[in-house]
Amino acid sequence: MVESRCGILCSQCEFRESMGCKGCVNIAAPFHGQCPVKNCCEEKAHDHCGQCAEFSCRQLTDYAYDPEQGDNGLRLEQCRKWRKEE
Repeated sequence: MVESRCGILCSQCEFRESMGCKGCVNIAAPFHGQCPVKNCCEEKAHDHCGQCAEFSCRQLTDYAYDPEQGDNGLRLEQCRKWRKEE
């Protein structure tokens, strides 16, 4: 089941409940404001970034390895898994 556009597993997010977040696939904007990855993915009518011909683009890769928000590429691996399951 796709939980996010970028590959984050929302069900494992420690902030989800406290922020009242339903996951980016279910809300117009993330609790932290606009997300360029979400916007790009939805503009291309993809369920997740793994469906994109440009996967894994610089924007997503930079996000995945961001020192504050990144997860050392785990979200990239998740998008690859979702792509294989389709």
